[in-house]
Amino acid sequence: MNKADLIDALGGRLGGKKRAQDAIEAIFDVIIREVAHGGRVTITGFGAFECADRAARVGRNPLTGQPVRIEPTAVPKLRPGTAFKGYVADPKTLPKAGLASVRASVAATA
Repeated sequence: MNKADLIDALGGRLGGKKRAQDAIEAIFDVIIREVAHGGRVTITGFGAFECADRAARVGRNPLTGQPVRIEPTAVPKLRPGTAFKGYVADPKTLPKAGLASVRASVAATA
């Protein structure tokens, strides 16, 4: 599934493709900006987006075998939540009705 497919899938739930696109764009923008500034975005039941630092290291040029210095860098990282990992490991545990990302305590009161 790509971004366009995601917009199509959410369009029916949110009352149109334009609303779905605006919602997705806004969510992605907030996540990207927060992580780019060194912050962390945690979505309970889904995971945490954060910035991970990679140290400088020596790599090898695959064509020549010569050592190449690789500069330190920061990369985005997603650490999946426990519920997300559980659903991927055993898709049969996904709820038949309702949302998969709702916290158990919220789902029990609904």
